[in-house]
Amino acid sequence: MTDLHLPLDPAAGRLSAQLAAGLRAAVRDGRLAGGTRLPSSRDLARDLGVSRGVVVTAYEQLVAEGFLVSRRGDGTRVAPLARPDLPPLRSAPVWPDEEPAARAGTSPCDLRPGPDLSAFPRELWAAAIRTALRTIPSDALSYPEPSGAAELRGELAGYLGRVRAAHAVPERIVVMNGVAHVISSVVRLLAAAGHTVLAVEDPSGHRQPPMLEAAGVGLVRIPVDAHGIDVAALAASPARAVLVTPAHQYPTGVVLAPGRRAELIQWARAVNGLVIEDDYDAEFRYDRSPVGCLQGLAPERVVLAGSVSKSLAPALRLGWAVVPASLAERLRMHRMNTDIGGPVLEQHALAHLLASGAYDRHLRAMRRRYRARRDALAGALAARLPDVRVQGVAAGLHLYVELPAGCDEEKVVAEAAHHGLLLQGAAPMWSRPAKPALVIGYARVNETRLRSAVDILDRVIARGIHG
Repeated sequence: MTDLHLPLDPAAGRLSAQLAAGLRAAVRDGRLAGGTRLPSSRDLARDLGVSRGVVVTAYEQLVAEGFLVSRRGDGTRVAPLARPDLPPLRSAPVWPDEEPAARAGTSPCDLRPGPDLSAFPRELWAAAIRTALRTIPSDALSYPEPSGAAELRGELAGYLGRVRAAHAVPERIVVMNGVAHVISSVVRLLAAAGHTVLAVEDPSGHRQPPMLEAAGVGLVRIPVDAHGIDVAALAASPARAVLVTPAHQYPTGVVLAPGRRAELIQWARAVNGLVIEDDYDAEFRYDRSPVGCLQGLAPERVVLAGSVSKSLAPALRLGWAVVPASLAERLRMHRMNTDIGGPVLEQHALAHLLASGAYDRHLRAMRRRYRARRDALAGALAARLPDVRVQGVAAGLHLYVELPAGCDEEKVVAEAAHHGLLLQGAAPMWSRPAKPALVIGYARVNETRLRSAVDILDRVIARGIHG
């Protein structure tokens, strides 16, 4: 193998973490290509003057993250699908008065909310699928249990109780095809039981209203302020069911305040209502301890909806609902009567990742990556655009950025796109007039490109894009 520059500082400690960081950086910047064979742990330890355990620990961490693969008889190699991060944006962005040919070379920078799909642990997932194929009995390949594989429901019950402070037992968990499937299915059951109105947050994701209305209910929008959903406004509405994102409100990033949490549970009990809790971005908190889910406070009044769409990838279509006892069998029967059940191999693969601790390790790695990118974006905004107001910094995969007074949100988004920045404006998420704002995702873009993107956004705003 070509020699690599892997400096280690013994005085700083945590040598295995230093080594893992050095190898990880070498993969990202292209110095270590996919398929490259690494030295044995013994040889590399001797070359670096460290104990073999330091190298073994670093290799194991990178195998868990999907950067490396290790096979008996073939040693340790860079994962075949590992690739370097995309190059940074041009440091000097091109503007409309420059030549079109020059603009054609600018690579798009997608700052819309969403996870880093390039970080999906392909080797780890492939290994989990192989484990499922090797271990599940042949009978499990028949039509599945509508509630989901018992192995996955058991692992989810333990995981959600440990990580989200949920009151979860396997008998009240139904495995679904993501959070959207949970919400639409529960709303259809509510409509069938006579609920004609569903309350939703204002603002909220602009993709949800058509899906919810197609499920057979009318929507009432309830304002969100700095403390979360306005429970007094909810109580004044005709709704007896509400959809909320309490851990990290989408899109504002507000965390539902303790007093509001208590008020919301009290409202549900008083009106014999139901809270549907979209546990959005709950895995990714950076500056404070995780906030437990609402469901843990009132399991008889809350449906907890979660998925691996942000932690692994949306394409897996793996989610779950933790439901009250009164709803569990109805949701199970709905699943059986609409699509029989979900994919079996994928459920067993996720159960294996949870049981082995690999899922936790992957989440820890992604939290480190996302926190570094969050810090880069927030720092660049503070330095270059001190007049903008930034919310939602403590958690999630995006920031809510209120633009300076007088900015035309739609024009800012369009002008940014002209210069290679794909941004999401906030206006479509509100039912009422609101300050111009952007919902800026940082998960998909490395730190250098994020700083360059803010440079461009600064110039877009400075050129006087006003309504």
